[in-house]
Amino acid sequence: MKRLLAAIALLALSVTAASPDTILQANAKGRGEVVQAHAIVAREDSYAVVYKHFDLKWRRIVEVQLDQGSLPYQVVRSSTAQRQQIINLWKQFGYTVTITDQAGNKTAIYDAYLDFFPPSGGVFLESVPARTSLPLLLTGGGADEISFSDITSIQVQGDQLTVTRTSGRVETGKLLPPTDQPAIPHFMGITDHYPPGSQDVYDFSLPLAQIRQIHFENN
Repeated sequence: MKRLLAAIALLALSVTAASPDTILQANAKGRGEVVQAHAIVAREDSYAVVYKHFDLKWRRIVEVQLDQGSLPYQVVRSSTAQRQQIINLWKQFGYTVTITDQAGNKTAIYDAYLDFFPPSGGVFLESVPARTSLPLLLTGGGADEISFSDITSIQVQGDQLTVTRTSGRVETGKLLPPTDQPAIPHFMGITDHYPPGSQDVYDFSLPLAQIRQIHFENN
């Protein structure tokens, strides 16, 4: 239902004057065709157009790069106020969580997701995508990939996770690594201070080891 409402809201926004950035590409006849609406362009040059948009399937902000070719892309930019408007809309339909760190500090995060990073920095040699689900190696045996939409809260004690589902069922276990390489899990998202023009899709990132509790506010 929430995904349907999000789609309706985004569609309604497209017919208003307060539209976010729109990316067009010239066709063979020289006419501009819309490639992506409801976007925020983070970078544009002669080599590429990099933009952010809200992915309805995964309920988070994603970044896309379009390489310039023989048929160039054109960007119709919106105002700062219009960009803030689309950010506010995205915040309504992503996962909203309150994160309590090990020191007891609480932070409200919107469009939350889980991502993994090599301990020494850099990037993985294989694709390790971000996700809005929790891969869990269950204490009682087996494994489960729990969607954020099915989670009320996550308690973190060392490498042990206690997950309370929206049904009331409680699961315990350890985070299942998405790769054979060493990987540090981070909980990520945007805060109320997120700048719409940022080239990043987040302004909050905290290793799971530094978190005490994650409470999902809109499940």
